[in-house]
Amino acid sequence: MMARATRTLATVATLFGAGLTLAASGAPAGEAAPVAAPSGAAAAGPSLKGTLPVPALWAAWKAKFLTPEGRVIDDANGGVSHTEGQGYGMLLAVAADDRDTFRSLWSWTRAHLYVRKDGLGAWRWQPGPAPNVRDPNNASDGDILIAWALAEAGEAWEDTAATAAARRIARAVFAQNVIKTRFGATLLPGASGFRAGDRKDGPVVNPSYWVFPAFARLGALTPDLDWAGLTASGEKLLGEARFGPANLPSEWVSLAGETIRPADGFAPTFGYNAVRIPLHLAWAEGGRRERLAPYMARWAKPDGTVAMSVVDLPSGQDGERFGDLGYRAVAAVVACALEGTRFPDDLRGPEMDRYYPTTLRALALVAINSRHPTCW
Repeated sequence: MMARATRTLATVATLFGAGLTLAASGAPAGEAAPVAAPSGAAAAGPSLKGTLPVPALWAAWKAKFLTPEGRVIDDANGGVSHTEGQGYGMLLAVAADDRDTFRSLWSWTRAHLYVRKDGLGAWRWQPGPAPNVRDPNNASDGDILIAWALAEAGEAWEDTAATAAARRIARAVFAQNVIKTRFGATLLPGASGFRAGDRKDGPVVNPSYWVFPAFARLGALTPDLDWAGLTASGEKLLGEARFGPANLPSEWVSLAGETIRPADGFAPTFGYNAVRIPLHLAWAEGGRRERLAPYMARWAKPDGTVAMSVVDLPSGQDGERFGDLGYRAVAAVVACALEGTRFPDDLRGPEMDRYYPTTLRALALVAINSRHPTCW
């Protein structure tokens, strides 16, 4: 993930052994029906506890990316830590049923990142001389991930303090990061720098920050907040944000004007942030086939393999390849959601890449076990 862009928020497979049939339009052949979800599921969705049944992978992840104090190290971005990584680590700890590690992760996160007065976390902590938090802005995806992990921990271990912390952060996200647009309740990437008054092309959003699988759990904790509206706005946004020949969303999207477009000052690409979008869609309950189809249409090749790359949206041309195993795991979750394809054996092992793709692969395993267990 060398080329994954660092977010400066102050200023701004083979087809996995199954025949995935694609129509000429790029949509899966057959009726565009909702992706199957467990019938009778609770409103909050399935619990994540115990959904990472690969102890060797979790042990290797902790050994490589987690300090004894509970700090997750992003080894491709100068060893920084951020709310995204802490949230992912906390989710994986619940999925591994590792309460001690969860406690250390949350303790470090609360002490070093939750330094704002509004209940949100500062998005990045940099090693080296103080101050280690040099950009006080938050990243809404990170706060949502942490709130989700705390909510899962509260249920998994009957931890009322974790549940209360999840509720506080969820309310802070809505108070500081959710605005009304023509899409409805809309998620800003940070509290500062993205509103209409901050940028000529504002509001600017990042579609990958809509962590759809978190919203049911957080909605059960805070039923007075419009999580359903936030889900609907994200789905509507993704329905419109299909840019260029590739028909894919850009990392950063301007909502100014009647027609949305890639935001100014950012490369108009489908890249390392956006690759999370299909994972979120496939993981969430009730994801629709037509939402997932453009991704697999792009990745599926005539020879039956899958190839994933950064995409330049104006030209539709492939750029840097997503070469690590973790990215192929995202495609495997999409193939499972679309066709019930079994998750590949070579993606289940303890091999380590860099922080981001390795974490995506672990999350993909959790998504399969919690939402699509028949693919396991």
